[in-house]
Amino acid sequence: MKKPTAEERKHQCGRKRRYRTQGDALDAALIAGVARQRTAYRCPLCGHWHLTSR
Repeated sequence: MKKPTAEERKHQCGRKRRYRTQGDALDAALIAGVARQRTAYRCPLCGHWHLTSR
């Protein structure tokens, strides 16, 4: 499997919801009822936090 290009990574980041803090991201997962299936990570492209599945 090839690594995504910079353009592909930017596109993937742009489709995701951004959160200012890790706590905000985890709170959103809790409210949506998916807290157990999601973790938060800081995006190296935009510097904000995104949710991902484990």
